[in-house]
Amino acid sequence: MNNFLRSVVGKLWITILLLVSFVLFIVTVLLLEFLGNYHSEAVEETLNREAATIARIFNDHAELENSLAIMEDILGPQTNAVIAEVPKEASYYIHDGLNGNALREKILNEKAFQKVFETDETVMKEMLLPSLTEEDRMEPYIVLASPLQTGEQVHGTVFIYQSLEVMDQTAERTTNIVFLSAFIAFLLTTFFAFFLSTRITLPLRKMREGAFELAKGKFDTKVAATSSDEIGQLAVAFNQMGQQLKHHVEVINQDKEQLSSILTSMADAVITFNQDRTILLSNPPAEKLLEQWLLKRGMESGEPLPSEMIHMLEHVLDFEEEIEEELEMEGAYYAISFSPLYSGDSIRGAVAVLHNMTEQHKLEKLREDFIANVSHELRTPIAMLQGYSEALLDDVGASEEERREMTKIIYEESQRMGRLVTDLLNLARMESGHMRLYKEPVQLNGVIERMTLKFLPIAKEKGIELSFQTELDDWAAAELDEDRIEQVMTNLIDNAIRHTLEGGQVVVKVSMEQGYARISINDTGVGIPEEDLQYVFERFYKADKARTLGKGGTGLGLAIASSIINAHGGKIYAESKVGEGTSFIFLLPLLKM
Repeated sequence: MNNFLRSVVGKLWITILLLVSFVLFIVTVLLLEFLGNYHSEAVEETLNREAATIARIFNDHAELENSLAIMEDILGPQTNAVIAEVPKEASYYIHDGLNGNALREKILNEKAFQKVFETDETVMKEMLLPSLTEEDRMEPYIVLASPLQTGEQVHGTVFIYQSLEVMDQTAERTTNIVFLSAFIAFLLTTFFAFFLSTRITLPLRKMREGAFELAKGKFDTKVAATSSDEIGQLAVAFNQMGQQLKHHVEVINQDKEQLSSILTSMADAVITFNQDRTILLSNPPAEKLLEQWLLKRGMESGEPLPSEMIHMLEHVLDFEEEIEEELEMEGAYYAISFSPLYSGDSIRGAVAVLHNMTEQHKLEKLREDFIANVSHELRTPIAMLQGYSEALLDDVGASEEERREMTKIIYEESQRMGRLVTDLLNLARMESGHMRLYKEPVQLNGVIERMTLKFLPIAKEKGIELSFQTELDDWAAAELDEDRIEQVMTNLIDNAIRHTLEGGQVVVKVSMEQGYARISINDTGVGIPEEDLQYVFERFYKADKARTLGKGGTGLGLAIASSIINAHGGKIYAESKVGEGTSFIFLLPLLKM
């Protein structure tokens, strides 16, 4: 019932019912008022006319009995009369009934009628008198008192009275008609409301169901336009709205996917913040960065961002200004750009773009180190070449042997400069991808053993034991550029011998590791500090910073070796403990037999 009253049909039904009831109430009140006034005027006119008729009868007939008989025939059954002679010594009545004496006595003694006897004026009054039809019952009457006269002589007074129950009966009949009309109006209103339900509210309910389907994301939902009126036009507009919503949602989804793809493919970290400083959105690089920061700072800190970024975020949200800074945070360098996000005229958050500048800083440092190292490496031979050349030009050498020694030094330093330039060119060619490899399948054990045993005389000369060990089968083969791999082995074995003291050992070992040949060059030399291990394959890097041991090369050998191994699809790394020795290991893919 509550659902019905809250529906359009229920509201329409109640509205029409109330409107009809209000109209019927106003009509009833006005009708009863009109009927009451009309009946009162009609009764008054009738009584005056009957009083005049009685007066003429008295004037026309000398005998009283004849006059009374005529008057009884003229007066209707609802009208009674009392004729009182002057000075009220005798009275006559017409249409008597129960309580007639008491009624006449009350009329004759009414003070309002006394002036009829005194002034000969007609008086009319409503009175509550005993009923002529029921015992012990009072009912309203209208009484007319009019003088009886012949010419100018007054013979008495006629009192004509009539019950007002006729008016009450009329009002009752009118009320019954109104209630009947209200009942008929109720039925018609109910029928009309349910008729409207099928003609008006049924399409509206269909559109409501369609709207719920649209709210669920079913934008293909359509409603039938069964008419050409406003409801039919509403159905057409509803279907057009569904099509437009589908189009706009598709466009929004495309833009969202495009934006998501852009954010996902960006190398820079992008973080969007709410007004309350919480993170709203972040792309994968940002999520990885936040995870790294959280692990470094510890889970108990509760702050996913470094304090420097928090200060920048608060400044942007408070002052609505863009900020661009380059900061060092958590051991890395970032170029950070903060911009406010607006919703209308109010700021709703901020977006931060973080570009990792760590590699650029490393490259810049590497460039500076490269320039410094090249300058350092070239300064000594150039200075020696210049010095000894000037000595020869100035004929400083006293003997032929001294001049020959100077010439030898100039030659050796020029060779050293040549090797340095050649290594730089080879390294540049390798790193630019222009290095060409001439790969051929080779039996790995024999190749590595030959490259190792080539250094036996040098090792014996320095009192170092050099040995070769293998765990590979004799048929194990790899496809490689033998000259390039020999260049790697030469560099690693030479380094191991140069950094191993007399009486030490250098062991070259070949084994298998997950489909790769594992070649390790192990020595018992002085070792490399742990903090230097990650830099040993960089250009010009030397663990011996002072370069006082007399064993320093150009600093490019390991960088060249790393490039060669990477070009073969392998991997190279180092393991070392200071005072115990160093192991350089590289992996080469084996051929599948």
